[in-house]
Amino acid sequence: MLIAVDAGNTQTVVGLFEGEELTDHWRIATNADRTSDEHALLLSQFLAQRELGFDDVTGLVVSSTVPRLTAVLRELAERYLRITPVVLEPGTRSGMPILYENPRQVGPDRIANAVAAWERFGGPTIMVDFGTATTVDAISARGEYLGGAILPGIEISLDALFHRAAALSWVELVKPRRVIGKTTTESVQSGVLYGFAAAVDGLVTRFQAELGPCTVVATGGLAELIAPLSTTIGHHDPWLTLRGLRLIHAMNTE
Repeated sequence: MLIAVDAGNTQTVVGLFEGEELTDHWRIATNADRTSDEHALLLSQFLAQRELGFDDVTGLVVSSTVPRLTAVLRELAERYLRITPVVLEPGTRSGMPILYENPRQVGPDRIANAVAAWERFGGPTIMVDFGTATTVDAISARGEYLGGAILPGIEISLDALFHRAAALSWVELVKPRRVIGKTTTESVQSGVLYGFAAAVDGLVTRFQAELGPCTVVATGGLAELIAPLSTTIGHHDPWLTLRGLRLIHAMNTE
């Protein structure tokens, strides 16, 4: 069994693979203050739900944008799993040319998304990831990571809005009854959901002006909400990053 960990700034997603099949997944709040022992306890409880233990784990692959958490996960792998993890970082094989001016600046989750999208769709393909930040990235018809765009994520934008606007309070992110909101709650929901969908559509359209027609796939925690409102997103894969990590693990353990 392979465990894939996508550790973002806000949430950490853990996937369990048996061969090529994603058999289970879990999502927890990212907390860089947790020790390796605490993470091991959480992981053991997840595995126990499937009547599995550490001895059943044969591999660990990690994408982390939180350096302190990366070190903790390395320690967990060596102490509890007794394996050397594959950490997606500079020097790790991805099988994909990175055409960034400084490839070290590309987030590992963006590379994992690109690897999975290329394997599933070929290219050119645009990946939209609705995470802490919303990223829009592109791969070429030759399977090269070209670069992309980064804008503030939905939750970051909402936090800023409610922090600066005293008259507004947090609302549940659900599709409003109409685009023209008739209440403050509906207005915020409309602005966030339709506004981010429109922003993504605008970026994708500009990407396609440079690349030509592209496949467009969405992933990330809030993609399920936004993708149906978009006019350019054609596919939704909530586990794109995890699937890319599985492929990268295979490349680095053959």
